[in-house]
Amino acid sequence: MNKRKIFNDPVYGFISIHSDLIFDIIEQPVFQRLRRIRQMGLADYVYLGAHHTRFHHALGAMHLMESTLKSLCSKGHEITDHEWESALLGILLHDVGHGPCSHALEYSILSDVKHESLSLLIMQRLNKTFNGALDTALQMFNGTYPRRFFNQLITGQLDIDRLDYLNRDSFFTGVSEGTIGSERIIKMLDIVNDNLVVEEKGIYSIENFLNARRLMYWQVYLHKTAISAETMLIQVIRRARELTHAGIEVFASPPLSLFLKESVRMESFLNDPVYLQTFQCLDDYDIWGSVKIWINHSDFILSSLSRMLLERKLFRITLSSEKPSREFSKTIKNQLSTFYRIPSKDVHYLYIEGSTSNAAYLSQGTGINILTKKGKILDIALASDLPNIKAMSKIVRKYYACWAKEINWKQASL
Repeated sequence: MNKRKIFNDPVYGFISIHSDLIFDIIEQPVFQRLRRIRQMGLADYVYLGAHHTRFHHALGAMHLMESTLKSLCSKGHEITDHEWESALLGILLHDVGHGPCSHALEYSILSDVKHESLSLLIMQRLNKTFNGALDTALQMFNGTYPRRFFNQLITGQLDIDRLDYLNRDSFFTGVSEGTIGSERIIKMLDIVNDNLVVEEKGIYSIENFLNARRLMYWQVYLHKTAISAETMLIQVIRRARELTHAGIEVFASPPLSLFLKESVRMESFLNDPVYLQTFQCLDDYDIWGSVKIWINHSDFILSSLSRMLLERKLFRITLSSEKPSREFSKTIKNQLSTFYRIPSKDVHYLYIEGSTSNAAYLSQGTGINILTKKGKILDIALASDLPNIKAMSKIVRKYYACWAKEINWKQASL
């Protein structure tokens, strides 16, 4: 069988398969599952074209990793065939542990389980299936491989993951501010003492990269309408889980049913293989198929929230640099309780407060290092002559309140 297939990607053009092993990994059901998980969650409620998947992103990241390895080799750095293949596998599988609806349900279906931890578990299972062929890829993913730059390319402040998703998300949303010169950045990468650096002449490309990331977060990823939609979906799942725990029948596919009935923690995945096997069957279709059924459920809150979400009757939302006042919260909650005729103990499903933050660059840990023409290595925040790079290192936090649309929020004040 010919395993050297070619994918026609709308962002980069043709993407080739490097080896038979990579083809076999892509063919695995656990990887094909990524076709059924959208890259940007519910962002299509705002940006109509945001329907691309984690599958698209994984292949795109693999393509950029190959371009990066070629560039590094052209500068005299030796990378063995096995390291090459392992680096491609590491980036290809970096998101394989993502749950349905991207980040929206990461902490509602599961109990404090990060997708990176599940990606690692799935990679370990695949490694057993392929008789240890992913040993080096796992070390690169974990950061235990001696040549540290491989881990920095997979997970870091200037990793291949970010290079792909910024360009890809910008392409599919039509938000041109997120476009970055990934080819230029890749050509400027180098290695010093097994650490990734950027040649000084590439500093403006990095500044553009950081600025684009900051703009994409506020304009796209943390868009208030997307926050509202994702918050509603989280409330729908929480209500379905509460009813299930109360012994009330709630329709769900078998994989979703397990995670509604149980509070699954990391220990659950480590101690019983059933949980990981079931998780690997869970995708966006389980969620939306259930939500479509729940609009006819006898529970008013579950059915109402499900219908609002499906019909895009999204919660109103306010964003502010300060938390909503107690008076504001109390007024809205009282109005909701009266309008919907629900007890005050259930109002929290229709009124939600939270916060979101954005830091385009964190210099702590694996920062972005610039190799100056004099041979010095400086953090981008010190090397750049633009003051906004230092400003991007500060975490900006915004507080939000969102609630069912029928209530006239202008009667209250923040």
